[in-house]
Amino acid sequence: MLYRKIGNVIKKHFDSNSNKILIIDGARQVGKSFIIRYVGKMMFKNYVEINLLEDYLGDKLFENVKTIEDFYLQVSIVAKSNLGTKNDTLIFLDEIQAYPNLLTLLKFLKADNKFTYIASGSLLGVTLANTTSIPIGSIEIIHMYPLDFEEFLLANGVNKMAIDIFKKHFKERRSLDENIHNKLLDYFKKYLIVGGLPDAVNTYINEFNVVKIRKIQEDIHSYYSLDASKYDSQNKLKIRRVYDLIPSNLENKKKRVVIQDIENKKGKKASEYQDEFDYLISSGIALEVHAISNPKFPLIESSKKNLLKLYLNDVGLLTSILYKNNINAILNNDKSINLGSVYESVVASELKAHGHNLYYYDNKAKGEVDFLIDDYQNLCITPLEIKSGKDYSVHSALNNLLRNKDYNVKKGYVLSNENKVFEKNNIIYLPIYFIMFF
Repeated sequence: MLYRKIGNVIKKHFDSNSNKILIIDGARQVGKSFIIRYVGKMMFKNYVEINLLEDYLGDKLFENVKTIEDFYLQVSIVAKSNLGTKNDTLIFLDEIQAYPNLLTLLKFLKADNKFTYIASGSLLGVTLANTTSIPIGSIEIIHMYPLDFEEFLLANGVNKMAIDIFKKHFKERRSLDENIHNKLLDYFKKYLIVGGLPDAVNTYINEFNVVKIRKIQEDIHSYYSLDASKYDSQNKLKIRRVYDLIPSNLENKKKRVVIQDIENKKGKKASEYQDEFDYLISSGIALEVHAISNPKFPLIESSKKNLLKLYLNDVGLLTSILYKNNINAILNNDKSINLGSVYESVVASELKAHGHNLYYYDNKAKGEVDFLIDDYQNLCITPLEIKSGKDYSVHSALNNLLRNKDYNVKKGYVLSNENKVFEKNNIIYLPIYFIMFF
């Protein structure tokens, strides 16, 4: 089975006897149900799983549940004899967004303290935005993403001790042995092809069949595109158009969303598509990166809602769209192929999975830097420049950013395919795979 870091988070939550109900939020197909099921069955004698989306499309047992008594009655039908006490019984409410009324009810179920609960949602951000009574104080929401690069390494048999050694080199700013570097870079390139969606990763480690991997990715990408129609029939065509444009936008020089391309109409503004952007971001299938022209800590105070970049939530989906079954464009460093958008996509997903909000530096006079993140320890910002080619030492916009004393930027990073780790002019040069430790 695939190791997922969030499994330890779930276990710690149950061990802590928290007064909140944990909800795992995230896009479909990222492995939420599997990891909850695995931890739940391991920790509780009685495990009850209720897929509320299946219920919504079928018997609708929970459609009119308004009280805890109603809820217990329906659960008893589903669970039959698998009910005990709070200490030995876990009830897993999967796809809870299908019934927003149950989100409100969680507060009362927790107060009644009869059983232990956990929930998951695939479009929870969208549902919460439209729920009038959110049980703040009674729930804790944690976002789940596809496997990050560290989890991909573990899935491929790289042990934790080796990863700890890699991390020690990262912290001490030391290069790895050339052979180890080449092996890690090979894993990284394969991660660009496979991505982190569990079905694709399992198919890779079991069959090494790129055709099957691409079929899984194509199906999931199509599924994400179609999913909008279930929740927003009025705007589904515009949502799908914005989503389908992400790969082509990333191939442009600026990589930003081109507003007039959405409906092929001039004069349109980003604000006119805010609902569509919110859906894609809240559903977890797209990652947003906001522009910053005045980069000061904290970045959220300076972000611009226009000049938005959107990335797909999984790099494997992007390479599937761009290169289909031809994986040599990535594996063999084909000079005719610019992998800039692919490298930026994997960095965006890594940073997001590790808890960072995403921004980029955009200044008409001084250029653009790929990513900015907040450094809460030093109360400053940290810029990251991502390089997929040999010109990793060319980064005028990053140089300009570091020279501006008003911005209080203490150091910047350049991540590339090069093995050598060194620092020059307050810029730290690292191999691209070390992004897993940011």
